[in-house]
Amino acid sequence: MASIRHRLGDGAERLPAQSPRVSQMSGKDLAIANKQMLVTANPFECSSWEVWVSWCWGACVRTQWLVQSQGGSWKLLSENVGIASMHTAVTHYGSVIMLDRTNIGPSNITLPHGRCRNNPKDLVLPRDCYAHSVEFFPKSGRVRPLYIWSDTWCSSGQFGADGTLVHTGGDYDGIRRIRRFVPCPESNGTCDWKEDKKPQLYAERWYASNQLLPDGTFIVVGGRSEFTVEFVPPRPGNATYLPLLEQVDDYQGDNMYPFVHLLPDGNLFIFANRDSIVYDYRKNVTRRRFPRIPGTPRCYPSAGSSVLLPLRASDGFRQVEILVCGGAQLGAWAYPEELLDAAQDCGRLLVSDPDADWVMETMPIRRAMGDMVLLPNQHVTIINGASRGSQGWGFAEDPVLYPVDYDPRSPPGSRFAVMSPTVVPRMYHSTANLLPDGGVLVAGSNTHHFYTFNETYNTELRVEQFRPEYMSSELDFLRPAIVDFPKAVGYGESFSVAVVLPSAPHHDIELVLLSSPFTTHSFSQGQRMISLAVEPPLLVDASSGLYHVTCTSPPTGEIAPAAYYMLFALNYEVPGEAVWVQIVP
Repeated sequence: MASIRHRLGDGAERLPAQSPRVSQMSGKDLAIANKQMLVTANPFECSSWEVWVSWCWGACVRTQWLVQSQGGSWKLLSENVGIASMHTAVTHYGSVIMLDRTNIGPSNITLPHGRCRNNPKDLVLPRDCYAHSVEFFPKSGRVRPLYIWSDTWCSSGQFGADGTLVHTGGDYDGIRRIRRFVPCPESNGTCDWKEDKKPQLYAERWYASNQLLPDGTFIVVGGRSEFTVEFVPPRPGNATYLPLLEQVDDYQGDNMYPFVHLLPDGNLFIFANRDSIVYDYRKNVTRRRFPRIPGTPRCYPSAGSSVLLPLRASDGFRQVEILVCGGAQLGAWAYPEELLDAAQDCGRLLVSDPDADWVMETMPIRRAMGDMVLLPNQHVTIINGASRGSQGWGFAEDPVLYPVDYDPRSPPGSRFAVMSPTVVPRMYHSTANLLPDGGVLVAGSNTHHFYTFNETYNTELRVEQFRPEYMSSELDFLRPAIVDFPKAVGYGESFSVAVVLPSAPHHDIELVLLSSPFTTHSFSQGQRMISLAVEPPLLVDASSGLYHVTCTSPPTGEIAPAAYYMLFALNYEVPGEAVWVQIVP
């Protein structure tokens, strides 16, 4: 918001009050604030930095937190989607695929038309008439049960070039399976999961990470006690040994769900535990090894998160930077009764620097199990999680109810801002995904083996949306609307987008592409953002505020693998609703 004010100049008086960028909140303050919010606040009216709180002795006071929380707001999208979404992905139709797992007994939603899954390998319900995956439609609130056969517990996935969600692994009878979901419009309502009979994965993939590659195939990296990589579709031979995964394996297994990012040179950045490399998957060669990140383990079960910061045409896509935030102390998972404090730092690594090393920053709040979501204004939302403990059933306490906004382009020391809190704890097995309207869909949380509704942290079936500051109606006078655009573009292609602008300055229009990742266990697999090269807008019709904006698509599949992307237009960093554009080879 501060940058919007700076750019508007004299027009800044029309903006709502900005959120302060702050240093840190103590664990004691956080615990008190969280408990009070859980007891008294309306979870979907938490948009003010002043909230009514009720103390344990019944007195009611009006409190202003040491860290003022005044940015963004919350909206309930569904009271009950039927499952706790352990894995979440947004399709190019705007629907949301949610996945839990089998082998857990009843969910809260049944399969339609009396359909049941008769699977003798199911450990709890060999005849299971409950859905463990659903399709959710955020605009209508509709929920459609989907049919999953094998166990998807702690699995991995990503969308392919044609929009198909390719899903791999899991546990028990699903540990080597490959599944596919071909999305369809809400009006169709017949698409469902399909499982490949053959081929299957070479190795057991439980807690693995996937990345879409420039040639349209996928690489699957790691998993529990699995120090290899392989490809989907399977390539001849077998899984390939990746030394990093074994070298960093500790007594907790902090190398699971490694952070994998495709770099603009076509190699992979792979981060596991606290170590990271540049990996040439084509030749099975480690090209570079980076210094170890200071502090705690960062990967599952120690529950940090990571993003590849936006790639920009303005620098020729040459500046490549990784951000890793949060995590749990070594021993937090092995000795869960100790409920050790979570990490309170982030590390930035400029991969494109020949002398790259981690630059550390302090977050306002300790956080493990946080999700990191790239926003269209090129900020990062850090959301969900707990301030003590680690991933695992009942292994954490003190949920972090406050999202934090991180502006990577602000000066050090002024990049973080604490946002308005929810009162819905989102801990183990929760997710966060960007929606086309620019909001963040938040789902899941189940700290129990089975669905449980009589504990401190119940199985969570509600779905919320965190609405960043830029979604405020007070900014509608800046908000652009894309009214015409190409449905598909090739690489390095010049194309035009028709944008309607309100009566506001228009010389600062940006166009950005955001992928739709597969999100689970605090990491969004395949998440990336590309800021496009844009020419000055051309006025077409002054009466309607219609402009044509010409831009150039990404030059290669290494910058943007062929897939569907959300295309956002921004005016003074205020985005309108995205449209879906397919990048084709």
